Amino acid sequence: MPRPPKTVPAIAAMPGAVYSPLGDRIRLRQGPVYPLHVGDTWRDPFDGGRMQDLAQAAHPGIHRYTATQGIPALVDAIVEKVRARNRIACERDGVLVTGGATAGLAHAVGALVEPGDEVLILAPFWPLIRGIAQSWRATPVEVPFFDRVSCADDALAAVEARRSERTVALYVSTPSNPSGRVLPAAWLERFAEWARRHDLWLLSDEVYEEVIHRGEHVSLARFAPERTITSFSFSKTYGMAGYRCGYLVGPPAVIAEAHKLHTHCTYSAPTPAQYAALAALRGGDAWLAETRACYRAAGDDAARVLGVPEPEGSTFLFLDVRSRLDARGMNGFLEDVFEDGVVLSPGASSGRDYEGFARLCYTAAPPEQVATAVRLLAARLGRSPVGRPPLSHPGGAR
Repeated sequence: MPRPPKTVPAIAAMPGAVYSPLGDRIRLRQGPVYPLHVGDTWRDPFDGGRMQDLAQAAHPGIHRYTATQGIPALVDAIVEKVRARNRIACERDGVLVTGGATAGLAHAVGALVEPGDEVLILAPFWPLIRGIAQSWRATPVEVPFFDRVSCADDALAAVEARRSERTVALYVSTPSNPSGRVLPAAWLERFAEWARRHDLWLLSDEVYEEVIHRGEHVSLARFAPERTITSFSFSKTYGMAGYRCGYLVGPPAVIAEAHKLHTHCTYSAPTPAQYAALAALRGGDAWLAETRACYRAAGDDAARVLGVPEPEGSTFLFLDVRSRLDARGMNGFLEDVFEDGVVLSPGASSGRDYEGFARLCYTAAPPEQVATAVRLLAARLGRSPVGRPPLSHPGGAR
């Protein structure tokens, strides 16, 4: 038992600066900065979904706590959406509105694991999921996957190779942050069969479900609803990252346990954010279609310039920069590109096998700025820029 001034070793081992070791220097830099290290959007939410649109007169009590599960009207709208769009059998007691998808996944993991349990994580992965597992004293087991696997048989072999008697869950992200891949339905169905065979939980991170550029998003819970907890987000879908509003969908028994953790850690998700989320479900589709087209144009341009495959979904490119590293390693490379004002996330934050990679979010700044940044990056990588930067983007700034 740690005593002052000691703290818990497992938490001390967790990284602090996950997205960029240079983050503290951004505000001190003289000249342009292109902060492409954090998954965010430069777009404002749609008219009706912004904080200034949510009047007290229309939403009495907007400044107060609400039901810990979520505003009843929002819970009802989520049930309707999940049944129609995701084709998941869902009832009200299988929904929990959370303070962002990050908190939702943390509560889900906390409800499932005991100290020493193992959670398999398909890599490269969303940087925070490893620390979430560690924070509950579970062991994250990284499964090199998105850049290694090309068929359903290989996908299943990859996870089976890392399974042990202590494995309790598999974390799957599709569309993937940071690889940009969208997993086919056939692969997800095989995962579901495998999890059922070994009596494992499935944690399905689907926060980029609406950011699909190629292919089709399929929810994992369609194939194993009795053992799948799915995390969704209004942050990524509707440009509301700062509002902190997401939701979990899963078997009512495990959602009830996650609800306990949510109540003790957050109590209830921010009430104004929940009203904005409800407005999004009711009237955000046109904004979303426009935004998706804008994201795809920015991602495709960045991929062409950097000489990598165009992303299938999400808002990221994951770049192999090993050939450009010198004795200083990744930190030296990040320092070099920062001289041009470009800020990237180190690949090691997404998996220990990816120390020679870097993550780039092509929606974190307006398209013209992203286009400039990727051309500066291409020059650093010794790749010839392809084409001119876009002069405009669909829909204009909002």
